[in-house]
Amino acid sequence: MALTASAPAQAPVASDPLRRTAFLGGLLYLITFAASIPAAFYFLAPVLDDPAYVLGAGADTRVITGGLLDIVNAVACIGTAVVLFPVLKRQNQTLALGFVTSRLLEAAIIAIGVVSLLAVVTLRQDLAGAPDADTGSLSTTAAGLVAVRDLTFHVGPGFMAALNAFLLGTLMYRSGLVPRLIPLMGLVGAPLLLAAKTATVYGVNDDTTVWSLVALAPIFLWELSLGIYLVVRGFRPSAVAALPPMGTIR
Repeated sequence: MALTASAPAQAPVASDPLRRTAFLGGLLYLITFAASIPAAFYFLAPVLDDPAYVLGAGADTRVITGGLLDIVNAVACIGTAVVLFPVLKRQNQTLALGFVTSRLLEAAIIAIGVVSLLAVVTLRQDLAGAPDADTGSLSTTAAGLVAVRDLTFHVGPGFMAALNAFLLGTLMYRSGLVPRLIPLMGLVGAPLLLAAKTATVYGVNDDTTVWSLVALAPIFLWELSLGIYLVVRGFRPSAVAALPPMGTIR
């Protein structure tokens, strides 16, 4: 009887290290959206929108949850750069290292904003309602801490996000690891976001203006589409094959 040689079993996608790298990097990008959006628009709203929060009943559990979500966002920010670094450095080690450093700085700035808001919660819990509490000083201190968080929001997810888009967008565009339309959105959005945030810091713009929304849209779409593409498709095989070998410094 003739024996038919069976075709070699194909390894599952999960066994490919680069596929795992792409999947994890994309997943971490999606986690930044899942954590930061509800934190900014729901959980932190009481302390951000109510100047008298520190003197009132408070919604401490809600605010603390928002702070923890922002910490998750910060950790995921770092994770995106660390996970992708071994692949990105094969394109350009200097830019890849710059991306890791930029993400670390963004996460640190986000954490400062979280600490400032949690400090408002602590002040409310410890001092609000006390017989000898100086309500004027409490309100002033709380307002200052909220202002710190507002500035970290402009500098972290603002200035640093623009720098991240430039660094990672350049690496992705040159390497072709993902379709070039995706990093092109980041490269277009980076100067727009930087200009809008600079104008906001100088007091001639606001986050709710049409200009701010137009400037934010390309960055939002760039990061979201990058995360989805890496999770669903991974790196483009032809682009991976064209990268210099591991250990090559460019």
